[in-house]
Amino acid sequence: MSDVFNEQHDRRTVPRARYAVAAVFAVHGAVTGSFATRVPWIQDHAALGAGQLGFALAFTAFGASCSMPLAGRISHRFGSRTALRGLIALWTLSLVLPSLAPDLVTLCLAMFTYGATAGMADVAMNALGVEVERLLDRSIMSGLHGMWSAGALFGSAAGTLAAHLGSDARLHFALAAAALTLLGVLACGWVLDVQPAEDEEPPPRFALPPRSALLIGAVGFCAVFAEGAGLDWSAVFLRDRLDSSAGLAAASTTGFMLSMAVARIAGDAVVNRFGAVRTVRAGGVLAVLGGLLIVVAGHPAVATGGFALMGLGIAVVVPLCFAAAGHNGPNPSQAIAGVATITYTSGLIAPSLIGGVAQATSLMVSFGLVTVLACGLAVFAGVLRGGGRSPREVSPRAAAVPDRQS
Repeated sequence: MSDVFNEQHDRRTVPRARYAVAAVFAVHGAVTGSFATRVPWIQDHAALGAGQLGFALAFTAFGASCSMPLAGRISHRFGSRTALRGLIALWTLSLVLPSLAPDLVTLCLAMFTYGATAGMADVAMNALGVEVERLLDRSIMSGLHGMWSAGALFGSAAGTLAAHLGSDARLHFALAAAALTLLGVLACGWVLDVQPAEDEEPPPRFALPPRSALLIGAVGFCAVFAEGAGLDWSAVFLRDRLDSSAGLAAASTTGFMLSMAVARIAGDAVVNRFGAVRTVRAGGVLAVLGGLLIVVAGHPAVATGGFALMGLGIAVVVPLCFAAAGHNGPNPSQAIAGVATITYTSGLIAPSLIGGVAQATSLMVSFGLVTVLACGLAVFAGVLRGGGRSPREVSPRAAAVPDRQS
């Protein structure tokens, strides 16, 4: 995104823009939370096995990975505010599509569209979040993603209630989509309106991630794999492996999202105190412990606690990956898109791989794989050095990058 816009000189506008983009993050998360709790209903409605469900869910991240490079070009064409308003509306409205799918083929198409709109809106709002963080000169990305988790928690809580009442997901999703579209469009009215310079070339439609984003993206890959497993499979795990009720199974997803929301909201203070590397390493240990609890769980309460602990451990990793890319990369916008593409690729692989392994063996083995990947957070956390705002971890190159000014 270009740094040519007059609003960033108004220091009263920037805090307002921070709250506005935080609201957009919450709306985006509420869509995901609403969907996640009704995955068992969608599976039953389309009459799918675990492997088929995993295959269909993979189209979410496939659609996102294909569409994310387009977000920068759309923002360049229409300006960041108008682009985000349109993209968030497409995302919220696409929530209805999966509930309408009667079979595997239509569900795959619905999930591709759902993922494509999710990915474009995700890149646009994260780029604006990094822009606000740069102007404020302090860490806010974990808090913004905390608002995403809070929104997902709200959506999953509503979904848990709907599942407990036996509500038809088509009605549930239609009402949620209408409300969230209105909230998202209204919030976009106060985000920063970044406009390109007259002589600025539009970004390419598709581009490979820059080299600086690859290692950072690898850490995000591990976190998003675990996050996707928790979101898409926690309810199925409790229902199929532990014979839980629909309401209790959905509550495991809510617990997972609650722990992520709390950790992300508190994350900026933790990162400023201990630095990005220590924070991610400690989180990796917690995620591994949570995965082990899930694998050995013989009671729904143990599995729910394991999902909550895993959510706590992975919560701040993705925000710190975006921050590291935005502050240290040679081209912040391209680096953010590159990291987002890699993390969504993890989301592409996770649902189908978990479903395939579960089909061949069991869900317990699938979450054993998740636990092994969570070890990567502790092992490779060092690549995020400079990704937080802690002075102890900011690289000389990052420290030399001034705030953007027009």
